[in-house]
Amino acid sequence: MPESEVPPKTHFIRRIIEEDLGSGKCTRVVTRFPPEPNGYLHIGHAKSICLNFDMADSFGGHCNLRFDDTNPEKEEAEYAYAIEEDVRWLGYEWHNLCHASDYFDQLHDYAVDLIRNGHAYVDSQDSETIRETRGTLTEPGTDSPYRDRGVEENLDLFARMRAGEFPEGSHVLRARIRMDADNINMRDPVLYRIRRQRHHRTGSAWSIYPLYDFTHCLSDSLEGITHSLCTLEFEDHRLLYDWILDHLDVPCHPQQIEFSRLSLEYTVVSKRLLQRLVQDGHVDGWDDPRLPTLRGLRRRGYTPESIRTFCEVIGVTKKDSRIAMNVLEDSVRDTLNAEAPRLMAVLDPIRVILTNYPEGQTEMLEAPNHPNDPSMGTRQVPFGRELYIERSDFMEDPPKKFFRLALGREVRLRYAYFIACQEIERDTDGNIIALHCIYDPETRGGDAPDGRKVRGTLHWVSVEQAVPAEIRLYDRLFKVPDPAAEADLMAALNENSRIDMLQCQIEPEIRRLPTRVRIQFERQGYFCQDTESAPDRLIFNRTVNLRDTWEKIRQRS
Repeated sequence: MPESEVPPKTHFIRRIIEEDLGSGKCTRVVTRFPPEPNGYLHIGHAKSICLNFDMADSFGGHCNLRFDDTNPEKEEAEYAYAIEEDVRWLGYEWHNLCHASDYFDQLHDYAVDLIRNGHAYVDSQDSETIRETRGTLTEPGTDSPYRDRGVEENLDLFARMRAGEFPEGSHVLRARIRMDADNINMRDPVLYRIRRQRHHRTGSAWSIYPLYDFTHCLSDSLEGITHSLCTLEFEDHRLLYDWILDHLDVPCHPQQIEFSRLSLEYTVVSKRLLQRLVQDGHVDGWDDPRLPTLRGLRRRGYTPESIRTFCEVIGVTKKDSRIAMNVLEDSVRDTLNAEAPRLMAVLDPIRVILTNYPEGQTEMLEAPNHPNDPSMGTRQVPFGRELYIERSDFMEDPPKKFFRLALGREVRLRYAYFIACQEIERDTDGNIIALHCIYDPETRGGDAPDGRKVRGTLHWVSVEQAVPAEIRLYDRLFKVPDPAAEADLMAALNENSRIDMLQCQIEPEIRRLPTRVRIQFERQGYFCQDTESAPDRLIFNRTVNLRDTWEKIRQRS
């Protein structure tokens, strides 16, 4: 169980649990994370994972991982395995691995008990009629003509539903509550429906499946959950949660507590919208580094620590809000700044020829692997007559505040020498293909002996030893903070959310680092090797810039 990277915040759920323990209402905290195995987890799920596991751990309790697998039409074992992997990647281990399908027999028996006690009935109306007679927020619903069926007839029909005698949609089991209830969820909600679908765990054993509202509260009770933490869209369902438990003989009555779900700027966390992005080919699958899925964030280079820190920083409230993307980005910056080794990489190279440097000579310069952590040691960086620098680090006609290389100007090469540009070499079309410079051998790794100063320091890579690579510059997926509110979601996509730099050059130390290590390419940002990378084709993903460039855009707008 990981320790939080920041001191735990006091919030209303923590206070409720403290009061429950203090009053003796509960003696051991038991929570659960209950995903549906019908897709991949995203950053919003991470908030729930961290909350449930951390609350249990904070008070010496435990947390279960429970799959809400009651809709076989959309669920697959592949998703369940991926969810287990993502939860473990975040740093958590569950007490029990549970499935709603583990309780199908008990849930069925509870449904029979409700029928016997007159609290449930089989309705033979079709789904459209049931929806139309449910009423509105201002008008009550209408009783089903089958609402007063006798207990024995209901038991018989439910047994035949269970035996697979009826087609889908012909009957449902509904709770008998009130069709004039103010809360629409209490207007005789459906508890079971017929589904002639094969379940990925129970096969063809069942022809009927319970709905979420019936399943969830009873699964909580059967597992001894003390605090059932869920997002605010379930607040109106709490009355039904309690009603079901109150009308059955159950092991315990957990307390449902709602908190605000996570909405993040410049992206979407709706499973429906994410699926559309994947299916329509706007991204390259569920692990595309631009997506807020945990698989995408992992591939992009986010660390488990950074995501846990982010979830701790944003806190737990009852008020829905959209979190600024820079909060998530700052979390990974802070983590990687402390642990990522430094290398030099040139993304858009232009050649520099040091005309006064001996031909054929190479020397090794010493550079720290981390400027603030001497324990990470140093590395040897090869330096020779021909180098690569960033094309954007040179201008022929520089503006006043451009302090990098220009014709006749002197700059420092990081860890190396002062150089001055004397001549520009062009091709037949007039394009710059090389810069002819001289270097000052008296300035190796330091200042000039005569005291002269330079204002620009450039990163560079030796041409002879450079390692070619492809670097993918990922940015925010959408151009607007709240893309889900746009009339045309796809029109809000950021056309520059991925830029492929195909001619990059990296210093040779990259060959000696572990494959999935996260790196800071100096002056460029934080990067990690992509899953598609191979020894003969290195590919790196940019995790995040060194600073938040979007905040400047926001301030100007």
